[in-house]
Amino acid sequence: MNYRQIKWLILIIPTLTIGIWEYVRHEFLLPYISMDLGNWLAPVLVLLVTLLFLTKLFAMIEQSQEELNRVKAVQAVLEEREKIARELHDGIAQSLFFLNAQVTRMERMEQANGLPLDKLKESVHHTNDYVRQAIANLRHAADVDSNPWLQSVESLIDELRRESDLHFEISWNLTDTILSSKEKVELLSIIREALLNIHKHAAATNVYVHAATTPAGWLCQITDNGKGFHLEAANKGNCYGLKMMQDRADKMSWNLHIDRLKRRTRVTITKG
Repeated sequence: MNYRQIKWLILIIPTLTIGIWEYVRHEFLLPYISMDLGNWLAPVLVLLVTLLFLTKLFAMIEQSQEELNRVKAVQAVLEEREKIARELHDGIAQSLFFLNAQVTRMERMEQANGLPLDKLKESVHHTNDYVRQAIANLRHAADVDSNPWLQSVESLIDELRRESDLHFEISWNLTDTILSSKEKVELLSIIREALLNIHKHAAATNVYVHAATTPAGWLCQITDNGKGFHLEAANKGNCYGLKMMQDRADKMSWNLHIDRLKRRTRVTITKG
């Protein structure tokens, strides 16, 4: 029932109730009910009908208003995310691209011989990667709210399939209702960071993504057959991706565990 129909019912029901009551009273009940008693019963009858029908209509209006406010809030968040992503792309990302191009040009110039440009170029390259990843995270987060959860995960994996030779196996048994919108955004960001790390650093060929419910909550695990890494050394270095994953997990009170078993690296996120 739409808002216009509810509005007309609210206007019509009291009037119709009085009209029917007056007709029934004068046609059938006049010999049994006095005029004074009938006048007293009329507002009581209207009140009962209002409580019975109009209260439900008002509840429907309140529910519709809450849904509208929720949609507006989500839309505002998505617009702000898109604005930030656009500003990152138009400002920082493009500046880094031109800076990287200039460093490359300097490398080729004779006067650049002997200058320590390798570290500068590597720093610019990594910064550019992180900015582009931030843009992708913002836009994928928006997709989570508008698309089915599994579709968002598959879209992320399809993107990596196009950019690499990785072979993916997916076993996903979490439904949309298990995770809240915020949990979906944070978990998808962690999965994305784990998959990007595999793509850029692991030299892997196969990736297995598994998610399922547990007695206490749920579990998500990303496993690859790459070369692995030393976790302690990575934590001491500038591995911002791992720190970001840990920060997101800590913020949601999740447990993030990374280990190496049978020449496979596993990233496990659990709730409960």
